Amino acid sequence: MSAALALVAALGENGVIGAGDRLPFRLPSDLKRFRTLTWGKPLLMGRKTFASIGRPLPGRETIVVTRDKDFAAPAGVHLAFSLEEALSLAKARAAAMGADEIILAGGGELYAALLPCVERMYLTLVEASPPGDALFPAVNWSDWIETERLTPEPQAGDEAKFAFVRFERKFKFT
Repeated sequence: MSAALALVAALGENGVIGAGDRLPFRLPSDLKRFRTLTWGKPLLMGRKTFASIGRPLPGRETIVVTRDKDFAAPAGVHLAFSLEEALSLAKARAAAMGADEIILAGGGELYAALLPCVERMYLTLVEASPPGDALFPAVNWSDWIETERLTPEPQAGDEAKFAFVRFERKFKFT
């Protein structure tokens, strides 16, 4: 069985996912969910997203997609210089890890480029419209079905209300 490509993102009502290479809102509850969803799986992300995190995350394997051949990744981070190379590497790492998903963790350019390959989306829909320079790509929602929605009460440190929503693509890849 091949690992599914799953996208994880938090977005504001205006589609903003980033501001100045940082998250546009502070949501500790979302960060805990991100850890739970991604643990034991390969994480596929762009160079700017990796730089904003600043280090490989424990319990996951990080694959950074970059066009910059001079980018020096820290030990334990895999580099890919094309989308094809990134997906091939992510599939191999998922198989080696026994993971059923590859997590697409951003940013906006990578989401837009790989959205046609995504089978599942874990979105945190934030009830805020922050300013920002990175946007979630346009989605043809007729291709997706909402399979789960949780609306937990915001916890200490959460700056806004939000919903955790899971979407599955209506058709399966073969």
